[in-house]
Amino acid sequence: MAPRTALLDWLLDSDPALRWQVERDLAGAPPEVWQATRARVATEGFGARLLALQDPDGQWAGGAYFPAPVEGIDPSAEEGQPWVATTWSLTALREWGVDAAALDGTAELLERHCRWEYDDLPYWDGEVDCCINGQTLANGAWLGVDVSRLAAWFVEHRQPDGGWNCAWVEGSMRSSFHSTLSSLRGLLAYEVATGGTDALRAARHAGEEYLLERRLLYTASTGELVGPWATRFAYPFRWAYSALRALDHVRAAALHDGVPPDPRLADAVDLVRVARQADGTWLQGVVQPGRVWFDVDVPTGEPSRWLTFYGSRVLAWWDEARVDESG
Repeated sequence: MAPRTALLDWLLDSDPALRWQVERDLAGAPPEVWQATRARVATEGFGARLLALQDPDGQWAGGAYFPAPVEGIDPSAEEGQPWVATTWSLTALREWGVDAAALDGTAELLERHCRWEYDDLPYWDGEVDCCINGQTLANGAWLGVDVSRLAAWFVEHRQPDGGWNCAWVEGSMRSSFHSTLSSLRGLLAYEVATGGTDALRAARHAGEEYLLERRLLYTASTGELVGPWATRFAYPFRWAYSALRALDHVRAAALHDGVPPDPRLADAVDLVRVARQADGTWLQGVVQPGRVWFDVDVPTGEPSRWLTFYGSRVLAWWDEARVDESG
């Protein structure tokens, strides 16, 4: 295992949903250690709490992407998007490392009972939003659902410039950083779970090239920062794009493909490095507002274990590759 430091001890003093990832990717723990911690996610802490909130019909909060109406809660008076419905809950459980066996029967229940708020479409068929479909593709593959038709949807709905845009349904012909990253995360998760296809790999690589050509940060037309949101880091990530979240994907994709970090990531890596505090932590940004089941990270301005984990992992991957190249 890697040498223990105060920062590493602080990261390890966390919920099993985070701890097992720290053990595996930062502490260098042997598989039997981090796998044992990962197995606890379904029975302790965040994972167990969220599993306990599942409805008998397989859903969370009675809805696919948005919760069903609740007496005493006026949706129009709520700030932001509610994050408690089925898709968001499944995504959290998957990303926290819950074993699909802990949700035995959920896929079939959702097939029978869950419909999209958009056009009442069947849940596992997806709908028209790239970001929503990216989560659904990943979640379906995780739970063993045949979501191959939904995977093919991404090939059919790529923009001419190589990425994706949720506004395609309104006629957009240009990709969005947000939509492209969400689509790429879904495609990679599907590929890891199922092996994917040549067509899906080509689509993923083209989407990644769309972001790499822009160095994860800039517009192709003017070379200016695509938006201030690209430089803001907050956990949970939700659907929002940031340089840190994009680097997290590109790292995972490069490791999956067996390729070194692309040099065009340098500006984004520098941005993440500059955001690191003197004590090695990253501070929580402004989290997207909205109803949650429970908080999983600290308030804005406080040191975030989740962001510190993601930032540390990205920099370790980048820096280790630079050392390997130099000698």
